[in-house]
Amino acid sequence: MFDINSTTNLSLIVAIAQNNAIGRDNDLLWHISDDLKRFKALTSGHTVIMGRNTWNSLPRRPLPKRRNIVLTHDTVFCDEGAEVAHSISQVIDMVRDEDEAFIIGGAAIYRQFLPFVSRMYVTWVWQDFHADVFFPVIDLSVFNKINESERYLDDESGLTYSYCEYERRPVDNKSVFKAKM
Repeated sequence: MFDINSTTNLSLIVAIAQNNAIGRDNDLLWHISDDLKRFKALTSGHTVIMGRNTWNSLPRRPLPKRRNIVLTHDTVFCDEGAEVAHSISQVIDMVRDEDEAFIIGGAAIYRQFLPFVSRMYVTWVWQDFHADVFFPVIDLSVFNKINESERYLDDESGLTYSYCEYERRPVDNKSVFKAKM
């Protein structure tokens, strides 16, 4: 198992509907221009880590001004602009010296990396959506909400959304020790 303190440079960025929906048919559920601009501003100049389906769904590959890592079990996969990894530990080793690297999806990648991220940038879209992909419920005993924006209205889609940042709570070694006794 990995030491969570050695992976504090991993962040996760995701847009989630109020019913935790994040996608359908390997596509986004909505288009909110300001949210896409925020994604670009936060991730530009950093590494983005994604699964193969997310890579394939990108309208432009690789994402410009970012190092693109694709995590896949396919040992023969290669694509121009993608650095390929085959395990979580390999990804963590690849980004160990970076100040911040972003997990950008899909659902299986989010679930696999959730135990290792120190920060989450979440766009909450305040509507339920019919979907086939969902984000896990955020455990507030593990993450603190450290920032929340006001609610915004996207004029084009009519959707209301807000931005939240979550930070992993420090591990209390005393309670872990007591629990083991």
